[in-house]
Amino acid sequence: MKRYTFGLIAAILLLIGCTEDVDVSSRYVFKENTIIDYLSKHPDSYSSYLDLLYKVHVSSLSETTVGQLLTARGHYTVFAPTNEAIQAYLDTLAASPDEYYITAPSWDAFTDSAKLDSIRQTIVLNSIIDCGDNGFPYMTYDFPQENGGEFGYANMNEKKLTVYYGNSPDSIYVNKDCPINLRNRDVVTLNGYVHQMEKVVAPRNLSASFYLKEIIAMKKEGFLVMARAIEACGLLDTLKAMRDEVYEKMYLTGRFKSWDNGGQFQINPPKHRLYGFTIFAATDDFWREQGLDPTAPDLVPQLVRWIKDQHQYSEGDVFTTDDNYSDPGNLLYQWTTYHLLPMRVPSDKLIIHNESFAANVVANPSPVPVTDYLITFGKRRLIKIYESKRSNGICLNRFPKQDNKRTGTGEELECDPDKEGIHVNVDDPRAVLSDISNCCIYPIERPLAYDDALRDNLHRERIRIDIMSMLPETMTNDIRCKKLTHSGLNDENFCTFPPHETYDYCQDMLLSEDSRPRYSNYSGTTMMFGDELLIYGNYDVTLRFPPVPRATTYEIRLGYIAQFNRGIVQYYFGTDPNNLPVTGIPVDMTRMGENLPGYESDSQDQDYNAELDKMMRNYGLMKGPNAILGCRADVRWIRSIVARMTVTPDKDYYLKMKSVIDSDERQLMVDFFELCPKEVYDSPLTPEDIW
Repeated sequence: MKRYTFGLIAAILLLIGCTEDVDVSSRYVFKENTIIDYLSKHPDSYSSYLDLLYKVHVSSLSETTVGQLLTARGHYTVFAPTNEAIQAYLDTLAASPDEYYITAPSWDAFTDSAKLDSIRQTIVLNSIIDCGDNGFPYMTYDFPQENGGEFGYANMNEKKLTVYYGNSPDSIYVNKDCPINLRNRDVVTLNGYVHQMEKVVAPRNLSASFYLKEIIAMKKEGFLVMARAIEACGLLDTLKAMRDEVYEKMYLTGRFKSWDNGGQFQINPPKHRLYGFTIFAATDDFWREQGLDPTAPDLVPQLVRWIKDQHQYSEGDVFTTDDNYSDPGNLLYQWTTYHLLPMRVPSDKLIIHNESFAANVVANPSPVPVTDYLITFGKRRLIKIYESKRSNGICLNRFPKQDNKRTGTGEELECDPDKEGIHVNVDDPRAVLSDISNCCIYPIERPLAYDDALRDNLHRERIRIDIMSMLPETMTNDIRCKKLTHSGLNDENFCTFPPHETYDYCQDMLLSEDSRPRYSNYSGTTMMFGDELLIYGNYDVTLRFPPVPRATTYEIRLGYIAQFNRGIVQYYFGTDPNNLPVTGIPVDMTRMGENLPGYESDSQDQDYNAELDKMMRNYGLMKGPNAILGCRADVRWIRSIVARMTVTPDKDYYLKMKSVIDSDERQLMVDFFELCPKEVYDSPLTPEDIW
């Protein structure tokens, strides 16, 4: 559900009046006062919170309290709980003495000073978002627009808060169940905004493992079948992982280098390396309809029989069906892991809408479908993720017919019933988006199956995958398409990664010591999802490539924007990352359309345009795709055919890109890759489309 346009609604209410007398004057009279000044002038509401602010330190390494911080200039968003909200939180703690060790709802009831400090920090650090020197604090109008959408900046406890909208225009919740007070929100102060909270914002610091264990122990219905399948496969230990402590220590000791991008921006390595997961799970309602009792002692063998009976696998799969479910070769393990991603994907990034992505219109969802591919946990397989105006939301593994003629619109025309895919119920109240630190769980209407029909459908289409979709760490760590509260560019729009010799931040990308990567978040620009990866210097980078659905000859292509400061790259492609064979001749990324063999701008004669495309292909080149606004007509946009070779599903393939110029400033530019089967690019009946 999208949020309402609060400014417009508020204006209408002020004009026509309403039944509730809403006092909004307090929102505007503290412009020359700090947040602390405002809170101090309202002790009846905030005295308890104010007291805590001066008891909690900014960090374990600082003597400065949060209260002192909020007296200084800055850009803070404060979700300030009332005295009543804090007391209600203490009441909740007293109701769970086994966990918190207090016997009465009072601060005096804490006998453990460490636990007392922890609870104080929970209340304070989760309530404040520091938007830094370049950011702007959040008024309600600037909140994420979708239910479950995350704020661009984390709170002081380094957690992303989410927003939910109720049934009335002014009903707003943080983390699903913490309502913002109707009267006292958007209070403007000298150093930020204050929103009065009727409940303490205190997300539990749970791992997916702990959360699923709770479901199993309590027999809590919703995702009980999936939880028990994950447990049987021995994956609960894997789902404990939350933070790479080795990376954290190396970061804090300055082992990772920043670099200056020509005096423009400081390119910094990520502060954290978090682990993350996403689970797509059919709900227990579905399983009961199938005759399976989620609480049955023999649920797991029943589930295995159901998977076999429903043929939820491919004839080409090799698997065992005994009760050694934790074996990666076991049917249950393979079926279960096809529902898991090795990255945490928040709801507003399941599909990334770039306003320049779709041709002809700026809209969300756009008429031209937005498609990407996700690589699953365990045995690496593809899940297609898709949204269009006709899809009625985000779908997994949908294969519609589109208007992909040369003069077409690119829009979805229709979809056969057996290819409609599976909807991801983002707005379902059972979706778990903020309760687990390292995971999101999305309800789906029925299970996913990597069966022959799916593999055939994937095999019949060109797979275009964004470079960052191949690097799951960038999604988990909020690097990819980070949503900031300001326009323009600064250091926060960029990120670098350490070289292979120092630390493999992205497990599927190996960088040489002389490679200086720069990830750029340019939301709204004419790139696939508004971002790009540039690698400067005498680069030598190796990527593990996405898996393919069927064995056949594929064209492997790279999509990039040619520019004068790019370099010349040599490609290598094969199965041994330490000994990859060279493919083709070096590609000069400085050469734009007019300097490329066979290139001419499109004419009104579509047959002639098709002949031009064939001529370019003879030189291993293609124009940009028509699905991205203006790319086909832009002389800078090029697709380079890296290799044409047989690729099989059960092998890992690697692409190496190496500079052939001895220069520290030349760039390799990568936006997306394509894996196009021969059945598509060389079809005798239907030529590959330009989209």
